[in-house]
Amino acid sequence: MLPDTLREQQFTLARHLRDPVGQPPPPGIEERRIRVYRELFFNNIEGLLANGFPVIHEILGKTKWRTLVRAFYADHRSQTPLFAEIAGEFVAFLDGRADEAGMPPWLPELAHYEWVEQALFVSDAQPPEHDPEGDLLDGVPLLSPLALPLAYLWPVAELGPSFVPDAPPSEPTTLLVHRDAEHQVRFARIAPMAYRLLVSLQTNAWTGREHLAALAAETGSDIAEFESSGLLLLQQLRSQGVVLGTLMSREHGNER
Repeated sequence: MLPDTLREQQFTLARHLRDPVGQPPPPGIEERRIRVYRELFFNNIEGLLANGFPVIHEILGKTKWRTLVRAFYADHRSQTPLFAEIAGEFVAFLDGRADEAGMPPWLPELAHYEWVEQALFVSDAQPPEHDPEGDLLDGVPLLSPLALPLAYLWPVAELGPSFVPDAPPSEPTTLLVHRDAEHQVRFARIAPMAYRLLVSLQTNAWTGREHLAALAAETGSDIAEFESSGLLLLQQLRSQGVVLGTLMSREHGNER
């Protein structure tokens, strides 16, 4: 176990490196030397995040961006030491501050949108046992764990330095993000009803017929017509690898 004095010196140094303005350095260390560590540690994190969130970096500009990263660096307590997961920690940091004064209202959603590509690209999620040729109406359609239906209040796919609206549009932005067989992450704008079906697939282990009947009842649509068009959509999603087939049993999900 470290002697108390050395342990306290290490904590003092760590606090100072994270927050040079609010925390004094350990006594007896030359400013010239400690400045090297301050710049090295911060610049590593700042560069990593700038590469992971290029649109946010461009919209905010250098000064506001570095101020935001400094707040993250000083205040956020990450749950992982892995560099590959720091972007996810940054998203969590922004989400936790979504209601704070001065936080651009679109920022947490844009950060999530920029992060999700990386998250899917490195994901090693594996699907449960399934039948690729299963009946999509009478079986339980299985959504790929590498496919995410997403809904945002802000038009995240369009935000940039030349377009930052003052208020979100009346309709949400609904997207499907999917990693395909070639390991490419693809984004597609989808209709709200397709989004609702994908969310239902994600959360309920129902038969395809049950999914479509529930959505038809929700919208007041004719069940037979809705089932016919819904089956075509499920078949299209299977051809794209978004739906993998049907579960071999119904033990993997929720009961209706």
